[in-house]
Amino acid sequence: MKNSKSVVFKRQQALLKELREEKTIDVETVAQKLNVSPTTIRRDLVMFEKQNLIERFHGGATLLEESLREEDNPTDNREAEDREQKHIIARYAAELVEDGDTIFINSSSTALLMLDYLKGKNVIVVTNNGFAVGHPHDPQVEIIMTGGEIYQRRKSLVGEFALHTLTKIIADKAFIGVGGISAEGGITTSVLPETAVNETMLRRCQGKRYVLAANSKIGREHNFHSADVNQVNCLITCKGAPSNELDAIRHSGVDVVELNL
Repeated sequence: MKNSKSVVFKRQQALLKELREEKTIDVETVAQKLNVSPTTIRRDLVMFEKQNLIERFHGGATLLEESLREEDNPTDNREAEDREQKHIIARYAAELVEDGDTIFINSSSTALLMLDYLKGKNVIVVTNNGFAVGHPHDPQVEIIMTGGEIYQRRKSLVGEFALHTLTKIIADKAFIGVGGISAEGGITTSVLPETAVNETMLRRCQGKRYVLAANSKIGREHNFHSADVNQVNCLITCKGAPSNELDAIRHSGVDVVELNL
């Protein structure tokens, strides 16, 4: 379809790129540059404003600098703990993979670490994580890259080509890292074009769908929505997350695994 999700995401990605480069944009000018109507640009800007990405003014908008921070860029005092959590979660997740499985792994750094712990199993890993190229892994593990456009900040593969590849595959399990997860906000990320990839991975998985998230991401909401929380089967995190947030996620029908640090 002309107005498919991937077309909308690609346009909005291009609009965000203009905002990052120019800081302030004019609706009429950017509409001509992106070859869409000013009404379409205004509609996108209304959505960005609701997500606290921009401040609108008559005829244009200004980027709010703090709004596009990366979820995988922890502050110094949390860096060591977050790194430890990622390995603990990845090790546990790898144990859930069975010989002969085909699995989805998204652009998450936590999910990628599963390759360190997948040993002695014949597994096909399908991923849009550009860092998977050259990442050491067991020779019995076959890695298939989705292909697609490279999102430079995170080296993730996104866009129509990546989505088309995923529609040709049915996975046994999906392991999705997130920027945030909550019962109300669902699964969210700071990178707009990755939402379509995450959604497609979840939809094309015939088995269990796992979210991998450090405890600091529980109850957190980023700007872009990938899926409702009830679209996953299990959340794997480490102890220390807010108990009320975990309870709300459980009440949504999601199993929660809390690992010891």
